[in-house]
Amino acid sequence: MNRTVVHPAGPLRGRARVPGDKSISHRALLLGALAEGESRIEGPLLTGDGQATLHCLQALGVETALSVKDDSTPVLTVVGRGLRGFREPAVPLDCVRSATTMRLLAGVLSGQPFSSVLTGDPQLLRRPMRRVVEPLRRMGADITDTDGHAPLTIRGRPLQGCEHRLEVASAQVKSALLLAGLLADGPTVVQEPAPTRDHTERMLAAMGVDVRKEGEGIILHPPAQSLRPLSPTVPGDFSSAAFLIVASVLVPDSEVTICDVGLNPTRTGLLDVLRAMGASITVTDEHLLGGEPVGNITVRSSALWGTEVSGDLVVRMIDEFPILAVAATQARGRTVVRDAAELRVKETDRIATVVEELGKMGARIEPLPDGFVVAGPTPLRGAPVSSHGDHRLAMALFVAGLVASGPTVVENMECAADSFPDFVPTMERLMGGPR
Repeated sequence: MNRTVVHPAGPLRGRARVPGDKSISHRALLLGALAEGESRIEGPLLTGDGQATLHCLQALGVETALSVKDDSTPVLTVVGRGLRGFREPAVPLDCVRSATTMRLLAGVLSGQPFSSVLTGDPQLLRRPMRRVVEPLRRMGADITDTDGHAPLTIRGRPLQGCEHRLEVASAQVKSALLLAGLLADGPTVVQEPAPTRDHTERMLAAMGVDVRKEGEGIILHPPAQSLRPLSPTVPGDFSSAAFLIVASVLVPDSEVTICDVGLNPTRTGLLDVLRAMGASITVTDEHLLGGEPVGNITVRSSALWGTEVSGDLVVRMIDEFPILAVAATQARGRTVVRDAAELRVKETDRIATVVEELGKMGARIEPLPDGFVVAGPTPLRGAPVSSHGDHRLAMALFVAGLVASGPTVVENMECAADSFPDFVPTMERLMGGPR
């Protein structure tokens, strides 16, 4: 098992970039495969979960070609097969550990003229799938799950448009239903309990699909003709930038600029929370890139105060709670997180694992059924900790190690490659070299 030793850090300084947005990469690959013609996707994330989506599409007969620009930016060409042009896979489709791959493909494959099976690693097979299976069944999908989990057996058949009212705010479920709606015989309406990331809707609109927001719902009309190919540039992933942001806030005398980061307002709840806690964060050079808002984020070390996070704000930062917990350990007063029960069914139970691992470092953190409470500021001490195979927990523990006394040993740090392959080298550059 890989073990990474993290030492207390001096100031972080300089400029950095983060990998392409994982959520956007998934959707660009899938929608490019459903288009007619070649899509050219610049800067996608093709490791970890992104690689899982790519391999599943290749097993469905989608041809791809990878090239690299002079600045080392990857460019993936996807030869679309059209809405109903996928090839029946010869073997079960291995989604590895990617719930996004599995849930979005469930929507796409429900309306295809063949049968398929979606499976993955044990970590993925523990995650809930009935939340996507049941609404797809209401559209006429023939899907068999395994006690509410994967493997999923899908027997493709004609789908009907219908109205869905989601009980849990989930961009993955919403996207799966919209993708199924492309193959339905009438409009698909998705009502959400809170707004979730809207990358799918933005891309579909750019491809010529009639999809729009009306009140609290999204309405999609199945296209009368083929989807136009995409040529997006994928912005930097805000969820990856979050670790650099919090590290720069916590390590004294730091100043870091993270360039070309996606600033979609459905994703940037952590910025609002950190600013409310007193963080010095400035956003400059805001512009649109491929239909997505993008900008540069400059962060300076700051004193923090505790805060409360709940309600709709939780959905806008659902992937950032492990690193928020680290920030909260250094904030004056109590930080309380509620309405985040969804953290229980992520790559790990992120409430239990964050509490357990930060507790080993001396954090005063207690679990709630739907969140946690952190009392600070608390001097952290270096300790052996485990990522539990969760990429976001691994990076959060690395950042905690930067402000701890003594070395921190993070077990299975390599899982960070699921979303940020160069995380450790990037941090080392900002610290002035390997430590």
